[in-house]
Amino acid sequence: MSELTHINQNGEANMVDVSAKADTVREARAEAIVSMSANTLSLILSGEHHKGDVFATARIAGIQAAKKTWDLIPLCHPLLLSKVEVQLTPLPESNQVRIESVCKLAGKTGVEMEALTAASVAALTIYDMCKAVQKDIVISQVRLLEKRGGKSGHFEASL
Repeated sequence: MSELTHINQNGEANMVDVSAKADTVREARAEAIVSMSANTLSLILSGEHHKGDVFATARIAGIQAAKKTWDLIPLCHPLLLSKVEVQLTPLPESNQVRIESVCKLAGKTGVEMEALTAASVAALTIYDMCKAVQKDIVISQVRLLEKRGGKSGHFEASL
């Protein structure tokens, strides 16, 4: 593994200069798992949740979050994303929702943080919309699944 790129020679945090890097197509996938009671998941899936369509709201929140990552994470570059996708898959056998995000662009820096932020904020939105029904919802396994492009090449998480 190489050195930390956001720390300069004086040990200070700084934004990496990517101006000399070539534009390449970059894509990243991330996931988050939201665990809840069978009752809470049933309310979401039946459309009977009093706050409305939980999945639609979480999907939009995740997309917005990816676009705002540079506002949230101090040393991230503002990126012109060409694709943001957030999929929510109910897993009724385990009372969970699996969130998978995909972010893509042609640019000088990767989109891992955007994908991770999208999945995280979608999960937080589910929690926010359901906390009146259940406070002990658990968000877990926020992780990078895959990234393509750039100098470091292809990465795929092991299961």
